[in-house]
Amino acid sequence: MQRRTRTRHLIELGGLVQKAGLVELTDDDRATLYGAMLELAGLARDENAGDIVALWKRRGKRAFDMEAGADKEPSDNG
Repeated sequence: MQRRTRTRHLIELGGLVQKAGLVELTDDDRATLYGAMLELAGLARDENAGDIVALWKRRGKRAFDMEAGADKEPSDNG
């Protein structure tokens, strides 16, 4: 059961990489994606990490909220 939960978690994280548009921006180059994530991790370890992580969190929540709002709006197809 733990392995299944971990696998689902990793798949969801990969989905976030896709949703953010990073796969297309990097032409699906794994080394580039990994390097970018290492850069982000370095920024999150900086002395101003609290501010940076808070900014990322606000942006992410805003994007999730906008997406959830778009899902609720009726389509113009009908």
